[in-house]
Amino acid sequence: MSGGSLVIVGLGPGNPEQLTPQARHALARATDLVGYAPYVKRVEAGPEVVRHISDNREEISRARHALEMALSGRHVAVVSGGDAGVFGMASAVFEAVENGPVIWRSLPIQVIPGVSAVLAAAARLGAPLGGDFCVISLSDNLKPWPVVLERLRLAAQAGFVIALYNPRSHARPWQLGAAFEHLRQSMGGDEPVAFARAIGRPDEAVRLSTIAQANADWADMSTLVLIGCPATRLVSRPDGQEPWLYTARKVEAAH
Repeated sequence: MSGGSLVIVGLGPGNPEQLTPQARHALARATDLVGYAPYVKRVEAGPEVVRHISDNREEISRARHALEMALSGRHVAVVSGGDAGVFGMASAVFEAVENGPVIWRSLPIQVIPGVSAVLAAAARLGAPLGGDFCVISLSDNLKPWPVVLERLRLAAQAGFVIALYNPRSHARPWQLGAAFEHLRQSMGGDEPVAFARAIGRPDEAVRLSTIAQANADWADMSTLVLIGCPATRLVSRPDGQEPWLYTARKVEAAH
């Protein structure tokens, strides 16, 4: 082996204070940074560190490039927003390893956890993940849309709180609205819905609604959409302050 290494680092949701000390240490050792442009640009590094920027849909080629550089002796950091293992680059790297040259399996590869968007949003809102929950990506780039809809239906019927990643973009403007319409068929209508945008950053914004009234136009790719279940509650606060959102821990037996 040539002494190279590869770390896959979750940068957190955007607030520098939510980048973990472990992630900072790993990034400080890197000779090369690899990732989607907005994430690579977020990393503070000296001029000697080489930044390798690629498009958002080039995950596998990005992973292969990182592995080849590590094999050549570089200390490579592949970066993702939030947690790299939650709809991030970690799975792409291991997919590349599984299907690539056997020698890649001998590389020292480490995944550094990060604060995922759903955790940052939940902390900002109160405690909406106090009960069982699931996380679903609305992107249908890598899975058929009917699969997305079926997972949403089953999650709603099972009483999960549902966190939606990748809710809406210029290339996918209609999926969130279709998801809301689909969920309304399986839900009561008054379950809370939170639109948590850019949490932890200067432009953060939170909007609360219900599944009956939720509007897809309130979301973009910087938004985490969190859909409550029958056990999710709003706790009102005085003087017009934003209410807290939490999900009760106790679940009654089904009848």
